[in-house]
Amino acid sequence: MPRNDDATAEKDGLNAKQAKALSALLSAPTLEKAAAACGQSESTLLRYLKNEAFAVAYREARRELVSLAVTGLQRAAGDAVTVLVAVAQDSEAPASSRVSAARTVLDLAIRAVELDDLQARVEALEGVLKANGN
Repeated sequence: MPRNDDATAEKDGLNAKQAKALSALLSAPTLEKAAAACGQSESTLLRYLKNEAFAVAYREARRELVSLAVTGLQRAAGDAVTVLVAVAQDSEAPASSRVSAARTVLDLAIRAVELDDLQARVEALEGVLKANGN
């Protein structure tokens, strides 16, 4: 689990109990189960979540977990495209499946181009802002 070691907890300004609570909140599906997992009350966890240093560490850890999940999805994307293309090209597959697969491939390709264009525009704007000292 990310961010639950003593060095990270100390860097984030968390004590050992808070670090344990952070880990539990990240891994348990409910507040009740997180409290049970870390041996603290739900009210204590709620109090921690209202603490600015804890809340910042919690948000950063959640962001890190989402980033790891996105990385996993990106790794699987190539296989997904292969499957979609195979279905779209399979003459024995039902026409509705072939059309759906082809539409999905086209939609994703268009979105990828749009995202690349948007990224280029943002980078250009950031360059202008930097050049203007902003």
